[in-house]
Amino acid sequence: MRCRRDSSPDRFRLAGFLLKREQQQKKDKNTKVSVCEKESKLPRPTRVKNKSPEAVQITAEQLLREARERQEPEVLPSEHSITDSTELSDYRLRRRKEFEDRKDYARARSVWERALKDHHRNHALWVKYAESEMKNKFVNSARHVWDRAVYLLPRVDLLWYKYSHMEEMLGNIAGARQIFERWMNWSPDQQGWLSFAKFELRYNETERARSIYERFFLCHPKASSFIRYAEFEVKCGEVSRARDVYERAMEKLEGGYEEAEMLYLAFAEFEQGCNEFQRARVIYKFALDHIPIGRAEELYTRL
Repeated sequence: MRCRRDSSPDRFRLAGFLLKREQQQKKDKNTKVSVCEKESKLPRPTRVKNKSPEAVQITAEQLLREARERQEPEVLPSEHSITDSTELSDYRLRRRKEFEDRKDYARARSVWERALKDHHRNHALWVKYAESEMKNKFVNSARHVWDRAVYLLPRVDLLWYKYSHMEEMLGNIAGARQIFERWMNWSPDQQGWLSFAKFELRYNETERARSIYERFFLCHPKASSFIRYAEFEVKCGEVSRARDVYERAMEKLEGGYEEAEMLYLAFAEFEQGCNEFQRARVIYKFALDHIPIGRAEELYTRL
């Protein structure tokens, strides 16, 4: 009997070949579909149907002219005539504010410097310059401006006031004290010395304030200076020191009879406030002996 040969391996190979071919056909089909989709998304080229020239040609000059004609007219500010100095100052202030609002600090600083080049003796210009720097929080620049101002104009008290006030507001107490010391070297008026003393008293520096008053009446040996010094000692509760100030004032006082009368009256009132009526009586008698009757009207009204 003839035996049949087993052909199962051939059948498996044939089935695998057919499966691979079917998968390859599906893959090729998907690739064709994606290519067609991409081609369909591309814009179609425009076709010019009529390629003959137009009868009326438009030139570039005509396009520019039409664009200029269709442009809206520019709105210009109305002309305004300035009639007086007040209106002129308001106009300058408004223009300066507009300029400062642009925040071009370097350019603004250049304008200030050019103005100071021609008007460096104008202290108001220095004040505005420094205040603009302070307003924009340029502390070092403001400090530099104040320093230049007091160097050029040391007799203008306003510059010293503003400079010391800025340092005090910044909390730089030592720097403010140094500015006051520089100011006192120029022997300012009485208000400058009193401002320095008040500055020290704000920070409870009584001894410093006392030394300032000592220098104060040496710089201004007047009755008002001694009286201010004595009033300071009274406020501090130093009655004996205040009496000593009055006694020194009677020795060092410089001035006419009006200055002497003012000092004697203040000294006598001080003694009356201390319930030292006998001392006050002696002071009045001493004043009447040294001041002519025609110059001592106030003394006679007090007696």
